[in-house]
Amino acid sequence: MAEGFAKTIGDGKIAVTSSGLESSRVHPTAIQVMSEIGIDITDQTSNPLNEFNAEDYDAVISLCGCGVNLPEAWVLREVFEDWQLDDPDGQPIETFHRVRDEIKARVEKLVDSLK
Repeated sequence: MAEGFAKTIGDGKIAVTSSGLESSRVHPTAIQVMSEIGIDITDQTSNPLNEFNAEDYDAVISLCGCGVNLPEAWVLREVFEDWQLDDPDGQPIETFHRVRDEIKARVEKLVDSLK
């Protein structure tokens, strides 16, 4: 969801990639709640972190408190934020809606600060 918002809100302002400690696909319910607001994240994936070079990034955002597991090079980027968000996996759709809206607000603030 964060990548979808960053690509939409940051269009023409920032470049966005998504990674994880392991590669993954987008949760079907995340696709659903994002499509409700007109953002299609169907084709998004998360590539493993080892496919990226930390020095290529100015800003790194970690979700759900995963920043503690990142190699130091990623945490020391110019902007590093570890967003403490609930993981909605296995939760009711209302949790997906709430987390989606929290992510949107954080992405808006981040993109504004990066201008």
